[in-house]
Amino acid sequence: MVSESDILALKARIEELEDRLKFVYRHLNLDFVDNHPDPMLSPQIQDALRRNNKIEAIKIYRELTGAGLAEAKQAIDKAEQFIK
Repeated sequence: MVSESDILALKARIEELEDRLKFVYRHLNLDFVDNHPDPMLSPQIQDALRRNNKIEAIKIYRELTGAGLAEAKQAIDKAEQFIK
């Protein structure tokens, strides 16, 4: 089982790596464009899950991704474990 301290350590490491990557992009005078953002990071989906509104979260996921109902439900079921 992953502990909360493990998750916090991973988040800190991710932030550090993101900062380093931003530095490299600035140094090379490049702009980063994320063409495939993770729909689970959508504030609307996270908010719907925090309010225990799974149906709304599935609907939003489908709108963002074009996924079918079964695929969206499966994705939201997984995300539900981490958000709340």
